[in-house]
Amino acid sequence: MTMRTIPLGSSGESVSQLSLGCMLMGTLTDEATSFGMLDDFVDKGGTFIDTANAYCWWNNRGSHGGESEALIGRWFHRTGRRDDVFLATKGSGLIDDLDAVWDANGNPDWVAARQHFDGAGGDNLRRSVDDSLQRLQTDHIDLYYVHVDDRSTPIEETLQALSEVVAAGKVRHIGWSNVRTWRLERIRQLAVANGWPVPVAVQQQHSYLRPRGGLEGNVSVVTDEQLDYLRAERDMTLVAYSSLVKGAFDDPAKRDSGVMEPYRGPDSDARFAEVDAIAGEVNATGGQVVLAWLLAQCDPAVVALIGPRTREQYDSAWPGLTLELSEEQLARLTSAGR
Repeated sequence: MTMRTIPLGSSGESVSQLSLGCMLMGTLTDEATSFGMLDDFVDKGGTFIDTANAYCWWNNRGSHGGESEALIGRWFHRTGRRDDVFLATKGSGLIDDLDAVWDANGNPDWVAARQHFDGAGGDNLRRSVDDSLQRLQTDHIDLYYVHVDDRSTPIEETLQALSEVVAAGKVRHIGWSNVRTWRLERIRQLAVANGWPVPVAVQQQHSYLRPRGGLEGNVSVVTDEQLDYLRAERDMTLVAYSSLVKGAFDDPAKRDSGVMEPYRGPDSDARFAEVDAIAGEVNATGGQVVLAWLLAQCDPAVVALIGPRTREQYDSAWPGLTLELSEEQLARLTSAGR
């Protein structure tokens, strides 16, 4: 098969339109399975792989993260395929006090965690980039995201530090994640005004489902306003995480789970019904239909990021890349719901 590629913002680079999210590799996904998925992804023409320094502290109590980056570093060392991939990682979302982010039942406390991210201060980002390079066993990162927008640190301080690591050759391009649209525009304006690198990608939670009305406090989910902004500002590409909503398109039981919290309501019910109908028409899974729909979007174009835990989940996604939906089916999907 031929992997589709798209330009990544104003970077001058093209990346595979499917990105392999490596969040669970090295924790819930063992090394042999992880290596197998990475090998297959690149063999099939995939280039864009995604991780973060925080992955995956919440799967191992006492961990500060770094397991995913370290596994990718071992894969680079084993295969020599560093130059075959466009490598993205992130900083600013490490936990600064592990004792504060686990509840009495031994579960990660995400409300507390959001109060204990290490943030996007200049010294921290410079240190985090060096630590990631060491774990990844490479001399450069192709795309470095601010993982969690840090409103307690002046944007100028963050951008100055990112400019320094780009000038040093440690990072080639920068991006932002989990960020409000107005903040993204302020970041962009300050970068242009000061001659600092401009973000070329924004990684947000985005799917075929639309966020429910009245959703407050969630900076991670793409809104209509943010889509409109990205249509106008073509120098940034949307990288969509949780695009398959953790299997909810394939398993109706998951449509009642916590992952649906940003989307729950009649609009999503109507969209699930349309996906189910078209999946039956084309003899595909719901997830494959949604992936085909996402990859067909061009206004704005979307990179779909999948984060499989198992080889079965990974293999299940691939038919969505070659699934051909008719114009009528694409229009039905787009117009379903409100």
